[in-house]
Order: sequence, then structure tokens, then C-alpha cells
Amino acid sequence: MKHFAVVGILVLIVTILVNLLLGSIGLLPVQASAQAVPIDNLFGLHIKVISFLFALIVVFLLYSIVVFRRRPGDTGYGDHFEGHTGLEIAWTIIPLGIVLYFAYIGAQALAETRRVDPQAMQVKVTASQWAWKFEYPDYGITSDTLNLPVNRQVLLVMSSTDVIHSFWVPEFRVKQDVLPGADMVKELRITPTLLGSYKVRCAELCGTSHAYMESPVVVLEQTAFDAWVKDQSKVSDDPVVRGQKLATQSGCAGCHSIDGKVIVGPSWKGIYGEQVTLADGSSVAVDDTYLHTAIVDPNAQIVKGFNPNIMPPTYAKVLTDAQISDLIAYIKSLK
Repeated sequence: MKHFAVVGILVLIVTILVNLLLGSIGLLPVQASAQAVPIDNLFGLHIKVISFLFALIVVFLLYSIVVFRRRPGDTGYGDHFEGHTGLEIAWTIIPLGIVLYFAYIGAQALAETRRVDPQAMQVKVTASQWAWKFEYPDYGITSDTLNLPVNRQVLLVMSSTDVIHSFWVPEFRVKQDVLPGADMVKELRITPTLLGSYKVRCAELCGTSHAYMESPVVVLEQTAFDAWVKDQSKVSDDPVVRGQKLATQSGCAGCHSIDGKVIVGPSWKGIYGEQVTLADGSSVAVDDTYLHTAIVDPNAQIVKGFNPNIMPPTYAKVLTDAQISDLIAYIKSLK
């Protein structure tokens, strides 16, 4: 019994120290949503159990090695044990009970993260290779930045135009796969609680530029959010300005640079009026007709050195003729 008492005290001490160590090294990013609270509580409980199991194994192992080591001159054998039925039953039932308890509190945490607020603001999220687009139906605006008012639940209604993506803001903790197909719309609820700037990341490998599929997330006071909505609602008379805004909202910058750098597709800088060589060896002048075709039917004329089937062929349905004209006007301005 003396050994069990000593080991018990050592296990308690090591458990506390390991738990304090794991809690002090910042395993999780800052907590920035109401949904993060039950998730972090669940993580905290897991860390406590992990600390205890680590201490239980390591302390018993080291204590046995040190205290019950073979002494000089000792050539005998240790006691032989056939088994212990009570111990075997205990280490089956107790872990089973712990697993069931964690399943119960995990279900509670999941229910809490999905709690519905009838006053939630809706944002439609569209994922595509390799950009995010955010539409605000209540305000009639679209942005490539997810701006959210603090302490107000947001219902994200998410879909993909091409492959499987995954919406993830680490500070909000919750994550949701975004799937292609009209009948595969997914929902996610977030209630931001901390003002600041974050990033939405794609957490599902989705192609060559997956690592760069990020968009800013900004949590604002309600008055600042209202001011942003008012500013975004303004419509410019300049087609170049409208085209620039549309290119930003549609995620064009994920594939086409405006500084001459080649990303996934040709750079837009100075391309208008140039002759480009196509994959079939022919050449064509970059004019309004070519740009219109490149937007609505991107696989019709592939520029040499670039891959087909990268740009989604959905812009013919997504964009109006006026919007396409604005995009072309913006591209023409990039000298």
C-alpha cells in the first residue's frame, strides 16, 4: 500500500504539471465566437484526461524501473501472476464509461454550436478554385471579404462551383465542407464575439492553388458594419471601377495577376491588344471579342503554356452581359 500511495501522489503531481504545461503553450488560437466556447471546454477536458493518462503510464513505468529494479547479486525471478479478473473488468468498464460520457458532452457541444437564432443574418458563401465569394441577400451586395457584425449570429449558406472545399476560420473553431451541386447546399452558424481581423481558409485539398485560397474575415461593431454596407451599396458610373470591383468579388485575382506575374492563368497587365499564341499553335489578338469568349467559354481558346479545365465555365450564367463588359473595360485599363 505504501507504493500505491507514493505512486498516487506522483500521478497527481505529474497530471497537474502536464495539464498546466499544455494549457500554457497556446495549443488553440484566440477564442472569437460563441460556438468556440463549448468546443474549447471539450478540448480542455480532453487535455485533462490526456494529462492524467500520460502521468498514469509514465509514473508507474519509471517508478517500477527505479524501485523494483534488479539489485546487485539478485538472481531470482519475480512473482508470477496469472491474471486479475476484477482488474480486467475494471479497465474495460471504466474506459467504456468515459467514452460514453465524452460522446454525451460532445453531442451537447454540437447542439450548442448549431443553436438557431431567428434574428440571424444570412450570408451566401460560394467557393471556387481558388477564391471565396460572400453575398449578403438582405443588403444586395457581394464581397470577397467576409464582414460580420459582432455579437450577432450569422447563417452561412454555402455551395461550391467546382470541387469540394472546406470553410474554416480557426478562431471560430467550427468547420464545414462545401460541396458542389445544387442539392448539396450546406449551412454553418457563427456568432462572432471578438472584434478583429481573421482569415477564412480552405481546409480541403482542392487543387494546385489550395494553399492560397484565403479571404479576410473582419468582425466589426454594428455601426461600422452598417457604414461598410452603405459604402458597398454605392454604384459607380465608371465601368472600369465597376469591373475592378466585380473582378475582386468574383475571385479573379486568384488566377490572374495585374502586375505581370503568372499565377494559374495569364496576367491581365498589358494583355489587351497583344497577340497571344494558343495551345494549337495559332495566334489571336486580345480584343473585346477574345476576352468575352475567354470569360464565357474559357476552354475555347487556351493560351499556350496554360492548362485547360481550370477556369470554371459558369461565368456565362453567373454574369450579365453588362458585367462582362465592365470586366473587359477593367482589363483594357491595365496597361
